[in-house]
Amino acid sequence: MNYEFLIGLRYTRAQPREGGGNRFISFIALISMAGLALGVAALIVVLSVMNGFQKELRERILAVVSHIEISGEAGELADWSKVVQAAARHPRVKAAAPYVQQQGMLSYDGQVRGVIVRGIVPEAENRVADFAGHMKDGRLSNLRPGEFGIILGVELARALRVQLGDKLTLLAPQGLVTPAAIMPRVKQFRVVGVFDVGMFEFDSGLALINMEDAQKLYRMEDRVSGVRLKVDDLFAAPQISRELLRFLDTPVWISDWTKGHANFFRAVEIEKRMMFLILLLIVAVAAFNIVSTLVMAVQDKRADIAILRTLGASPAGIMKIFIVQGTLIGVSGLALGILGGVALALNIDVVVPFIERVFGMQFLAKDVYYISELPSDLHWSDVITIGTVSFVLTVLATLYPSWRASRTQPAEALRYE
Repeated sequence: MNYEFLIGLRYTRAQPREGGGNRFISFIALISMAGLALGVAALIVVLSVMNGFQKELRERILAVVSHIEISGEAGELADWSKVVQAAARHPRVKAAAPYVQQQGMLSYDGQVRGVIVRGIVPEAENRVADFAGHMKDGRLSNLRPGEFGIILGVELARALRVQLGDKLTLLAPQGLVTPAAIMPRVKQFRVVGVFDVGMFEFDSGLALINMEDAQKLYRMEDRVSGVRLKVDDLFAAPQISRELLRFLDTPVWISDWTKGHANFFRAVEIEKRMMFLILLLIVAVAAFNIVSTLVMAVQDKRADIAILRTLGASPAGIMKIFIVQGTLIGVSGLALGILGGVALALNIDVVVPFIERVFGMQFLAKDVYYISELPSDLHWSDVITIGTVSFVLTVLATLYPSWRASRTQPAEALRYE
């Protein structure tokens, strides 16, 4: 072990002298270490929470929206069974389900709401979406062909004031042309279930019926609106959707979940990056507090530096001593911050409820936010990035004071000793 590291370690671990000037230096060093630890921990926790929100919202959206959708050019797909067979040839496609999607209007007891009506095959739909896991009342299997049952989003059911077993009226825009006027097609449906996916867009504007009932109501015969696919990796959906063109010999439209919600997820990603940069400023401030610590340490150790120079230490050696001292301070704070941040991010589901009970408050009220708990999804890649950037900032903060120490002239420093 070279002498530069030994002396730098000794300066870092040195106890304050009685009545000496380095007691304040040690205090500043502790403050710098604590500030760096808090900044790093805050950065890890905030990014983990934002990752958790992103994951939670993605799962809720994908409970309703499939990974990939294949639809006809005119909004209808005639030979959809061949499309399913062709798409199934792709090794990464795990499941497929046909669907009928049209607009409609629901009426009950004077309440009227416009909705998106989706006709599904319950058994197939369970393989491409997660409606079954978000059913508040009833079951998806209650949508049996010919019984004209309907499942509503929780907000839609609340707006119409309906409960299980109530019968409401669905008006389809495709109507009958008569000499008097165009009469809309009207059919009575019985409420057999209510789902709650936690996304207002779907909970307030989506109604599910059996696909055969939808085909009868909208006069589509054996045609469907499209086919929904589930793949093995949702993040690979854009690539798989392009590859599917080689398997399909009919003109179709192929879209994936990222296109339908691209702006939303792009906004979340931009917000995450901005939060990283903002919180990184806290880490930078704490890291550059090491500058003031080392500047005062250099002033306090001028005589020691002069003696080392007279014993043959080079300016580069003196510079290394204070780089080691500052780096050790920074690494200590960085290690404490990473340990604390990781521990808090992994246990935020325990810590936050405890704080809410102690202070009698709730961070995310259930009647305001659809996500009422702080989710956390720790990515070790984020921890590595934070640790690397913080370490680089710490090392950069040591360069100027160390350079100033290496410029110390022995004769001048020892003149008044």
